[in-house]
Amino acid sequence: MPLWKIAWRSIQHRSLASGLTAFSMGLGVALVVAVIVIYGVLNQTFMRSAQGYDMVVGPPKGSPLEVVLGAVFYSSYLSDTIPYDYFRQLETGPYSPEVETAIPIALGDHLHGMPVIATTPKFFTELRYLDRYNYSFRYGKNMDAGGDFEAVLGYAAAQKMKYHVGDRFKAALSKRVPSKAFPEPDLFTVVGILDPTGTPNDQAIFVNLEGFFIMNDHADTTAIDKVLTRKSTDRGVLGEPTTPAETESKEPNSKETHSKETADSTNDSTNDSTDDSIKSGSKTVKRADRRISAVLVLTKVKEVAPSVTKDFHGMDEVRIDRLTAQKLNPLTMSLSDRLVADLDVQVAKPTYEITRLFEMIVGRIQTVLIIFAIMVIIVAAIGMMVSIYNSMNERRQEIAIMRALGAKRRTVMSIIFLESILLSLGGGLIGMVIGHGLIAGVGPIIANAVMVIVNPWHFQPAELVLIPGLIILASLVGYLPAVVAYRTDVAQSLNP
Repeated sequence: MPLWKIAWRSIQHRSLASGLTAFSMGLGVALVVAVIVIYGVLNQTFMRSAQGYDMVVGPPKGSPLEVVLGAVFYSSYLSDTIPYDYFRQLETGPYSPEVETAIPIALGDHLHGMPVIATTPKFFTELRYLDRYNYSFRYGKNMDAGGDFEAVLGYAAAQKMKYHVGDRFKAALSKRVPSKAFPEPDLFTVVGILDPTGTPNDQAIFVNLEGFFIMNDHADTTAIDKVLTRKSTDRGVLGEPTTPAETESKEPNSKETHSKETADSTNDSTNDSTDDSIKSGSKTVKRADRRISAVLVLTKVKEVAPSVTKDFHGMDEVRIDRLTAQKLNPLTMSLSDRLVADLDVQVAKPTYEITRLFEMIVGRIQTVLIIFAIMVIIVAAIGMMVSIYNSMNERRQEIAIMRALGAKRRTVMSIIFLESILLSLGGGLIGMVIGHGLIAGVGPIIANAVMVIVNPWHFQPAELVLIPGLIILASLVGYLPAVVAYRTDVAQSLNP
């Protein structure tokens, strides 16, 4: 009979004790697996998602990481806004020679837990996700430049909300600025649903930026005059029905007027004008009233290193502030330094900020969690050693009979080693199942918190290290009981 079968029969003979021992080791392995997989998926997803942009120009308040998490991952609200004119300066103004693409975004509220993002149709035509893939549509099409109240849904958002092309919804786009109430109970029309991208965009709702400006009284005021205003709730409640009292329209040819004004606004956003106001019918809207959350930028020349300086400890990195940037040589300044020096903004580099986040914060937390998980495995291994060692007294006669039948001392030792290894590998298998099951349980929580989908059955290469690690640990654990079996006196053990 093969030695591993003898070891397996011995485990079956002590099934309860062996099962508890393997389960205790499995708990430690489950913690290691959960930490490795969650960290690996988050790291990969965040890094790949951040690779679609060279820099993000955001408000000066807060930190660069806050700008990246808000503008790229939609997992937090930005503490301030920037003038829409900053985007124009990047697109057609003095900074445009160094800019390949500039896309404005305005962060709105949430609809059914999905973030609402106001942007332009160029978001899906000039940007690439994961740094190399073009956006494509599973259903429908992109927003039109003049489609003020058109929307595009990420694939996961459409699945969760069960929306289809042609469906309509109402959304509050600002938590700080009261929205204008329109007479239609459903405002935005879904015109397209994206193919899955594996980025936070899958769970986002994109609406036309012009619709955002109209709702927040930052654009064509003649169109807004058609309706009555009302205050939104403090948190911008979504999907709130419109009351009949809100429907009032007395202005003739409002449709034609609005179309003309939208065209004027679109032309104004694409031409490099020095005017500080926008004509809208008989009224004038100051461009300064238009504010956005951030601008996503792709540059023609990639900056090698971020604009940072070492602090006095030499351990952390601090971004250059506006005063420091103004003292730099203009001829040698990078685009990001000039933006900080000239405008009231901060420039965040997504890849750099996410790398810092994982290396300095998340990575250290992962290390601590893995250390605790390994300690659990070691405690379980010690328990397994004690269990096998205590069973030696019961198995002395069994071992003596094997020796009397011709089994060598090394054969008996090998059986004990195999028993320890089988228990460890069994515990490892149980731990992997429990670990991935744990990920399945916390996956929705992670998705809601950071807009990243964690597949519970996503395996990381680091998990393969557990197999040889458990074998080595089992060999160490089984050494003492194997020595006891090796030294068993046959004649004395055979005596009743």
